[in-house]
Amino acid sequence: MPAEARGPACRSHQTARKDHERGSRWRGQDRFSAGEKRMMAPDTIIATLRQRFGEGGFTVEESCEGSVFVVPRNKLREFLKAMRDDEALGFDMLTDLFGVDRHTAKPRFEVVYFLNSLKNGGRATVKTRIDGTDSVDTASDIWRAAEWLEREVFDMFGIDFKNHPDLRRILLTDDFDGYPLRKDFPTEGRDFDKPFVVEFEEEKEGAR
Repeated sequence: MPAEARGPACRSHQTARKDHERGSRWRGQDRFSAGEKRMMAPDTIIATLRQRFGEGGFTVEESCEGSVFVVPRNKLREFLKAMRDDEALGFDMLTDLFGVDRHTAKPRFEVVYFLNSLKNGGRATVKTRIDGTDSVDTASDIWRAAEWLEREVFDMFGIDFKNHPDLRRILLTDDFDGYPLRKDFPTEGRDFDKPFVVEFEEEKEGAR
């Protein structure tokens, strides 16, 4: 019999936290002698950041994968630097950075950062929300990996990263019209088939 159709798997926050802590113990024993050091619990990260930024400095949203820190655009750079430089946190690795087009939502766009602390053992997700005309401070001088990742977000979404050392397209040509991962970009592309149609017609004329 065919398997029962199911929706996408999404663990509860409590289950994700238990799995996180259980896995941390085993990974900690492999990496550190006799499990002397374990991964930071999400509550520890939140408490450390609250001491520095207060209740109004950021909000925490719970997802099926854990806590997400939502930071105002004008506080983002300070927040990211604290994530890296605070001794209790030490998020020294930017794993990924990407954009999200929420289309009809206000603000429309999100910029999302996935961070890891190799020093203290921990993971964190940070995001900021902006309108299409807003710019975001670059994180390329905080984590070098952000330099190319921000270029990709600029290329696909048109989001501007202020003070980026070389903000230009990375996948598409400089004269490409539009930003393909915006939800209002036409799925068939813009005039995508015209050059090929012209070329095909010329070949037919030459064959006669």
